[in-house]
Amino acid sequence: MSEFNHLCQPVGYPVVSWAGSRRPRSAPLEGRWCQVVPLDANLHSADLYSAYALDLDDGRWTYLPYGPFANLEEYRAWVDDVAHRDDPMFFAIINSSGKAVGVASYQHIEPLNGSIEVGHISFSTLLQATTAATEAMYLMMRNAFEELGYRRYEWKCDSLNKPSRLAAERLGFSYEGTFRQMRVVKGRNRDTAWYSITDRDWSLLKPVFEQWLAASNFDAGGRQRLALSGLTKAALTSSPTN
Repeated sequence: MSEFNHLCQPVGYPVVSWAGSRRPRSAPLEGRWCQVVPLDANLHSADLYSAYALDLDDGRWTYLPYGPFANLEEYRAWVDDVAHRDDPMFFAIINSSGKAVGVASYQHIEPLNGSIEVGHISFSTLLQATTAATEAMYLMMRNAFEELGYRRYEWKCDSLNKPSRLAAERLGFSYEGTFRQMRVVKGRNRDTAWYSITDRDWSLLKPVFEQWLAASNFDAGGRQRLALSGLTKAALTSSPTN
């Protein structure tokens, strides 16, 4: 969407009364199925390492710039190092049993431009494909748009990381393109796929998430009645601005 200035040049639409976004706080986000809490080496390292150890291989670390970790002490040292940072700002995802079963972060935080990214996503098998996993992403997204006032919420991943790309699309992120030879990770080239959700998208996606997370969307066995991927796609394609 664009307008024209006095020189008849196309320019972006006005962003009225823009004063920037707020930096995220290292504070808990409470959900029905999970909590998203500040990552703490003392509280979460052992649970996370045990949860990751349930994997039969180390495939979860392939596309991350760190890991695998040889033992709990090594993993705890990594957690202790990153848990004190402001950007990226790391969180642990706590399931209904009170166990830390995954990690995610806010990063590339730009309050002046209203842009923030969710990254460092590492879900153990105890969290993958669960309602809690989706709710955790929803809680972080809602916090970014509604509490902190961001205009743009990003997701970036290795272009070869198919599970991450499918997850982004399921959650309603729109693919924007691939930056070729963007990084060298573990001695290999990484082309990075970029996705985003804007504040305009969020106005369409929020009711979809709430519909999907509602108790009525799950049968007695906990199986979903409506797939989130279909709901997010329908919401975005129905909008005249998409």
